[in-house]
Amino acid sequence: MLNLLRCPNLPVSSLLSLRSAVVRWLRINRSIIQAVIFGLASFGLQAAPQYQAHVAYLQGEGDVQGIKLALQRSTEFGQPTLQQLGIGGQLQFEFSANFWRYQPNNQTDQNLVLALSPVWTKQIGALLQRPLDIEFGIGVSLLDDTQFAGKNVSTHYQFEDRLGLQWHLSTAHSVYLRYMHYSNGGVKKPNPGLDFIAVGYSQRF
Repeated sequence: MLNLLRCPNLPVSSLLSLRSAVVRWLRINRSIIQAVIFGLASFGLQAAPQYQAHVAYLQGEGDVQGIKLALQRSTEFGQPTLQQLGIGGQLQFEFSANFWRYQPNNQTDQNLVLALSPVWTKQIGALLQRPLDIEFGIGVSLLDDTQFAGKNVSTHYQFEDRLGLQWHLSTAHSVYLRYMHYSNGGVKKPNPGLDFIAVGYSQRF
């Protein structure tokens, strides 16, 4: 083993030069190395994320109806900034699949929508001694069809905006009421937008 470590084919001067270069690199990048180690340690110490499963009934304009299935994951991302600004609250990321249906005069028009959105929630009071939260979010969505419910929304990519109230029945169960709006933000005309009222239930696990 000692003979292998001596590396007889490599001059001693080269080994010394390599050692000096490594030491010099470690000194120069010491702060970066410390930051990486601290970040990895902090990641390992983070509490396990919490999840919420959501199901909601959607009522749109006229004969537009739908179902929204979603999964939310809690995150520490942005929490220090929210605290510093005095806003508080909690941030989650939500992925959802939305199934829309339009049935005028026995005709059926359907659309599949996938969405990803950050959702900010904060308790604003209590109802029957149970927490009542407000929630707000602006995300992005992908529509399967740009022609839906007699409207041409122009682009497959749409912004998904929400404003709602969530009432906690217990630590694990809650119900909510939301206003949802989809539009392309004026990126392309026409941009009529689509509006929904969502009534739903969620379970934390």
